[in-house]
Order: sequence, then C-alpha cells, then structure tokens
Amino acid sequence: MYHPSGSAVQQAAGSATGVLEPGAADTEALLFQRCTWCGTAMYHRVLCPVCRGSDLHTERSGGTGTVRHSTVVHRNTPAARNVSLIEMAEGFVVRGRVMGPPVGIHSGDRVRLSTAKDPVRGEPVFQLADEPYRAWT
Repeated sequence: MYHPSGSAVQQAAGSATGVLEPGAADTEALLFQRCTWCGTAMYHRVLCPVCRGSDLHTERSGGTGTVRHSTVVHRNTPAARNVSLIEMAEGFVVRGRVMGPPVGIHSGDRVRLSTAKDPVRGEPVFQLADEPYRAWT
C-alpha cells in the first residue's frame, strides 16, 4: 500500500502545464494541445504521441476541418446518428457528430464547429460548411 510521506512536496492541483481544465473551458471553443518539443497537435492527450514529451500547451482551435471518415450508428439511440472523424485545420483528429442526415455526410466534406460539447454525449458537434452538390450519390 502506498502512503505519501509528510516531507514530500506535492504539486498543487491544476498547476500542470497543458492539462485541460474542464471548469475553465469555454463551451463554444474546441481546445487542443500542442507539443512544445516537436509541434505536434493532438486532442486530449497526456503525452505527445510522436516524441512522448509531456510539455503540452493548450490552444484554441479555429473550428474548421474536413470529414475523414463517417459512419451511421443505430445502437443505443432512438434514431440513427452519425459518428465522424474530423481532421481539424490545426492538424489533429477529433471524433464528433456532424449535423444533418447521416447518409448525407461523406469523406472530404468541409465542416465547422457548431458546439464544442454536446450536452448528451459530450462530443463536439459540427455542421457542414458547404452545401453538398452531389447528383445521385
């Protein structure tokens, strides 16, 4: 069993660099981390996936991205919904939902952030930036 010793200096809560603080986060902004060593952008990580560095700084995303993959989910929901992987302009990938009919969302569609945190699922919600002009697809 581990017992912290009384002489050990303990780090104050909330003082770690790069750690996202849920109480201080703006509900309309999508926050991500960037590694100070290699410059890699990532979403909600503790260590950099490239160089394993722990010096991460929190930044605010511009909110625009591209759908890389989208799938329709019918399980645990009263109606069909989509789950999409969105590659943001800053270079990180986030899982979220794109508003609209699930069959109308395709890879390569440009999206913009609508809400950073869905109240039900807690994931970002996006909307299509351009109306799709696809004939019979």
